[in-house]
Amino acid sequence: MARNKEGLILLVDVGPTMHSVLPEIQKVCSLLIQKKLVYSKYDEVGVVVFGTEDTKNDLTKEVGGYEHVTVLQPIKVVDGDLVDVMQQLPRGTVPGDFMDAIVVGMDMLIKKYQETIKGTKEDQVYTIAEQMAAHGMKIDCIVFKGNQIHDTHDSIIKENDMLLSIFSKKTKAKAVRVESSTSLLGALRTRNISPVTIYRGDLELSSTFKIKVWVYKKTSEEKFPTLKKYSDKAPSTDKFATHEIKIDYEYKSVQDPSKVVPPEQRIKGYRYGPQVIPISSAELEAVKFRPEKSVKLLGFTNASNIMRHYYMKDVNIFIADPGNKKAIIAVSALARAMKEMNKVAILRCVWRQGQTNVVIGVLTPNVSENDNIADSFYFNVLPFAEDIREFQFPSFSNLPASVQPNSEQQEAADKLVMMLDLAPAGKEEALRPDFTPNPVLERFYHHLELKSKHPDAAVPPLDATLKRITEPDPEVISQNKLVIDEFRRCFDLKENPKLKKSTRRLLRDRTSGSFGGEVVKNEGRSTDLVTSTSTVKVETIGDSTPVPDFEAMISRRDSPEWVSKAIFGMKNKVFDLVENSYEGDTYPKALECLVALRRGCVIEQEPKQFNNFLHHLYRFCQEKDLSSFCEFLASKDITLITKTEAEDSEIAEGDARSLFVKAEPNSSK
Repeated sequence: MARNKEGLILLVDVGPTMHSVLPEIQKVCSLLIQKKLVYSKYDEVGVVVFGTEDTKNDLTKEVGGYEHVTVLQPIKVVDGDLVDVMQQLPRGTVPGDFMDAIVVGMDMLIKKYQETIKGTKEDQVYTIAEQMAAHGMKIDCIVFKGNQIHDTHDSIIKENDMLLSIFSKKTKAKAVRVESSTSLLGALRTRNISPVTIYRGDLELSSTFKIKVWVYKKTSEEKFPTLKKYSDKAPSTDKFATHEIKIDYEYKSVQDPSKVVPPEQRIKGYRYGPQVIPISSAELEAVKFRPEKSVKLLGFTNASNIMRHYYMKDVNIFIADPGNKKAIIAVSALARAMKEMNKVAILRCVWRQGQTNVVIGVLTPNVSENDNIADSFYFNVLPFAEDIREFQFPSFSNLPASVQPNSEQQEAADKLVMMLDLAPAGKEEALRPDFTPNPVLERFYHHLELKSKHPDAAVPPLDATLKRITEPDPEVISQNKLVIDEFRRCFDLKENPKLKKSTRRLLRDRTSGSFGGEVVKNEGRSTDLVTSTSTVKVETIGDSTPVPDFEAMISRRDSPEWVSKAIFGMKNKVFDLVENSYEGDTYPKALECLVALRRGCVIEQEPKQFNNFLHHLYRFCQEKDLSSFCEFLASKDITLITKTEAEDSEIAEGDARSLFVKAEPNSSK
C-alpha cells in the first residue's frame, strides 16, 4: 500500500448497552469519512459491527464461530455512500465479543490467516498481536463508559481491560476511555497527519558538545480546507474538464491607463515617512539576513522566569536521533537534570538553510513515565521586544474601599468559580483539549457533506453535542441555581446611562476646539470647553470628526466590544460618504476615514476586517457605477493589509495591490 494511503476497518459495538450513545458514534464515524473525502479521497475503509443478532462474515463460513459479527461494508475507497452506512448503524440485541470483531477485521485486511487462531482469549490476543505486528497493523480503541454502572458486568470489564493492556504492550495499540458524548466526538482522530521533521541536525551545547536531534511539530492549528476557484464554463458532458481557473494580472501606468507596464519596469517601494523608497530585487536579496542552519544553546534559566503568556505560535518537540543510542542517553540525562533543577534552556534556531529569520525559544524537559518512550523536550517560540505588547491597567487595590468587594461578595464569587470548575473531584474533566473538537470545523464538514447530496440545502442548526462545547452546561447551571442567585443578590447591577445628545452635539459642532470664544477658568488655569470635558467617552462616530471619534472608540479599554463597534461604525461612515458624494466631493474625507480604519485594524491585528471590507467596497462601487472612487483609491496607493503587517492576514506582500488590478480569468478544460 502506498505511503500516504490508508486501509482502515471501523469496529463498532452496537449491543444493547451501547444504544444510548450510538447516535454520537454515528456522528463521529461519519465525520471521519467526511474528512477523508476532503483530505484522503483514495483511502479505503470497511465497517464491521458486533452485537447483532445476525452473523455475516467470511470467517464464520470458513472456520466457524465468530457469531454476532456483521460486515456492514467490505473494504472500499471512501465515498458518499459510506457516510450513509455510518449514519444508519443497526441496533444489536445481544452482547458482542470485541475479540471476535478484531479477528474478523484483521481477516478482511490480510484476506486470510496462515493459521486459525485458537486457545484461550489471552492466547488469542498474543497471536493476534503477533499477526498485527507482522503485517504492520495498529489498533485504536475507544472505550465509552458513560454514567451507567453495571455491577454484574464488572468481571467482563476487567477482562477486557486486561486484554487491551496486552495489545498495548505487544503491538501498536492505544486505548482511550471517555465518559461523555463530547469527549467521544473528539477522541477519534478523524484525520491522520504524517509526522515530518522540521529539523534534523545538531543541538549545539558548545563548540565541542553536540547532540543529534530531530524536531517535529507537536501542535498545529487545523484550518479550513483550501477552497479552490471553479469554472462552470466547460460543457457538462465533458468528463475530462478540470474546471480550473487561471488568473493573469496586468499592471498599467497611472498616467497612461492603456499602457501595460512590463515586469522589468516595475520595482517595489517602501514608505518611509512621506517618501516612497524604491528597492530593487537585487538590493532586497543583498539586505536579507541569511544565517546558517543550526540550533544553538544560549543558556539556562529558572523555569519561573519564562511566563506562560510568552509562548508564541505552535509547539515543537525535540527527540534524540532514533538510531543514535548516545544521543538518546544524552537527551535523557539533560532532560532529567533540567527537571531536577527546575531549569529551562534558551535556544537560537534556524530550522533550514536559506531561512531568512532567526527563532529564539525555550526548551522545556519532558521526562517520560513510560519505559518504552524516551525522554524529550518541548520547544516554544519566545517573543522579541517588538512582539511584546504592554497594556497598563490600574490595580484594584488602588480603588477606594467603597468599590472593593466585601467578605460576603468575595465568598459568592468564590462559589461561582468553584461551581464552574471543569475538573471536579470524582468526575471526568470537561472540555479536555485532547478530546474537544473544533465546533466550527465539525459543523463545516457536516454541511459540506449535506451540500454534496442536496446543493440547495440550508445550513442546519448547531448539533446538540457541539452546543455543549460552545455554551454553558445546562445541567450544571440548573444544579447550581442557588449559587447563581446568591451571586446576583450580592452584586447590584445597574444600567450605564448614555450621555445626553445635547452634550455630545455641543462637542461635535465645535470643530475648532472652542465654544463661541468662551474660556472656562479651572484652578487658575485657562482651558477651553473641550479640554475641560475631555473625559467624555465617545460612543458613536459622528459626521464632523469621524477620524478622532474612531480613534477614541478603538482605544477604549473599558469593554472589548468597542473595537468591533468602532470598526463597524467606520465602515458605515465610508459607505455613506462614497454613496452620497456628488462628483467626488466627499472622496477625500472617505479616504481619510479608510486610512484611519486601515491603521486601526493593523494596530488591533484585525486584518480580515479591513481586507474583506475593501473587497466589499470595491464590488459595491462597481455595482453602483462608482468606479471613479476605485480609481481614486488606486491613485492614493490604498492596499490590503499584508501578512507582514498582521500575522492573521492571508495576503502576501506581492498581492497587496491586486484588488484594483483588472483580473481576466480564463477557464481551461
